[in-house]
Amino acid sequence: MAANNAVEFFMFVGQLKTEQRTGWTHHDIKNVESVSDHMYRMSMMAMLLDAPDIDKTRCMKLALVHDLAECIVGDITPHCGVSAEEKDRREREALYKITKNIPKQIADEVLDLWEEYNKRETAEAKIVKDLDRFEMILQAFEYEKAEQRPGELEMFYSSTKGKFCSAQVISWVENLYQRRKSFIEQSTEPKDSQEDK
Repeated sequence: MAANNAVEFFMFVGQLKTEQRTGWTHHDIKNVESVSDHMYRMSMMAMLLDAPDIDKTRCMKLALVHDLAECIVGDITPHCGVSAEEKDRREREALYKITKNIPKQIADEVLDLWEEYNKRETAEAKIVKDLDRFEMILQAFEYEKAEQRPGELEMFYSSTKGKFCSAQVISWVENLYQRRKSFIEQSTEPKDSQEDK
């Protein structure tokens, strides 16, 4: 692979470092995470998966590729007024552009991984979608805490409720909900009762 083509590809990927996640910008969050922040933590989550029938390496690859097209098209959410078909068309076109000068075998793998994630027919794709949703609500909790906005990002939790499939990820979700409940309760207690403690 020519060095020029490799560097060009890395520069496309690098744009994800500054591409902000749209959902947070719509909620006036300070210091909004980037798309690459989101994908990196998902990849680390994939490393912790404890399921013998799951290919963890494939899960990590799916996590790293699933939002790759956003370095060109941006983070298109359901609230952006773009149909699912149009979003798919834009992302597919972007992926062809991103991968056109890298070796065909690698380009095909990137495209296959992206297709697999979007179709969600494999066990790996399903669990990585769980990670995608879990990472989002974990980030929502961190923003609520950092900005002292208890309960204000409820729509992110509501949008994922009942959609998790993996028992392991469900256990993480339950733990997160307990943490959030405690945070909200402590934040809404009258100051006098907090001082009494």
